[in-house]
Amino acid sequence: QVQLVESGGGLVQPGGSLRLSCAASGRIFSINDMGWYREAPGKQREYVARITIDGSTNYADSAKGRFTISRDNAKNTVSLQMNSLKPEDTAVYYCNADRITYRSDTDFYTKYDSWGRGTQVTVSS
Repeated sequence: QVQLVESGGGLVQPGGSLRLSCAASGRIFSINDMGWYREAPGKQREYVARITIDGSTNYADSAKGRFTISRDNAKNTVSLQMNSLKPEDTAVYYCNADRITYRSDTDFYTKYDSWGRGTQVTVSS
């Protein structure tokens, strides 16, 4: 089994910064694209940023210029550095992996569309 666990959320003042991290656990062989999404109260979950296995990145317009996504393939982690935070960035942030290949003693398995449980980010004075 594989699992994604987010960390790093919290309360920050407008204009401040936070760094979110997501660690994938299990006997992981490889992870394709990894990304971040967020869900604000009363709103649908929305895309924030994505990074491919070779490091290519893509951002939602709301994140461009303020957020930076990165990953460490050796540690199976993805991070989101968030700067110049605004109250509208308040949401639960979720980590996503589109395809995880993991192994047992004898076989390889693939898990699609994995999600973490989320970490709360609150931007408020």
